[in-house]
Amino acid sequence: MSKHIAIVEDEINIAENYRDAFVQQGYTVSIYPNRSSAMAAFEIELPDLTVIDVGLEDEIEGGFELCRDLRSRSKTLPIVFLTARESEFDKISGLRLGADDYLTKDIGLHHMMARIVALFRRVDALSGPLLKERVITTGDLSINIERMSIQWQSQALEITVTEFWVIHCLARHPGQVKSREQLMEAAKVVLDDNTITSHIKRIRKKFLAIDAGFNAINTAYGLGYRWHV
Repeated sequence: MSKHIAIVEDEINIAENYRDAFVQQGYTVSIYPNRSSAMAAFEIELPDLTVIDVGLEDEIEGGFELCRDLRSRSKTLPIVFLTARESEFDKISGLRLGADDYLTKDIGLHHMMARIVALFRRVDALSGPLLKERVITTGDLSINIERMSIQWQSQALEITVTEFWVIHCLARHPGQVKSREQLMEAAKVVLDDNTITSHIKRIRKKFLAIDAGFNAINTAYGLGYRWHV
């Protein structure tokens, strides 16, 4: 069965262009022009991946609200923002709400498709055989791979799948610097440097919400990041 992509976009010409490109790659695609129609459909069944614009008809931030609702329903559903809004504030807002990627509408179709394929590759990897390594414990950190859950000081961390794999990549080898490219590969998604930085900032904030003294993720300037014990 082909994977189902939902496009939530109020500019029908843009939505149809992406739909046609996805269909050519063998995906099944549904288009929703606003948040209410998308939410009604998602109440019945969630898609395999969702592409969302930030502004939806008369809702300036309707896409953000939809992202929040989708993430509450599923922590593993790939969510991608595709929008004309380019500000760093909007990008951080989207990622903070749980989106896996934030793209602007000037992105080329081939680049867009590469990111979608990478996200689906990550989903397929999760449904494959379980890794031999069930639990990683280092200091106050505990990672359960089978359940895809993380605890810090025995408290559960609310994370997305992308965040899980970024933390997993860093914590498996404490002290080793992981480049942004290695973190992208670990998360099985194509991201740019700024998006990786935004994910790291968001991850740090989640740890700090549990432990105000958290400082285990260090920046190696010009190189990447390391997990410090």
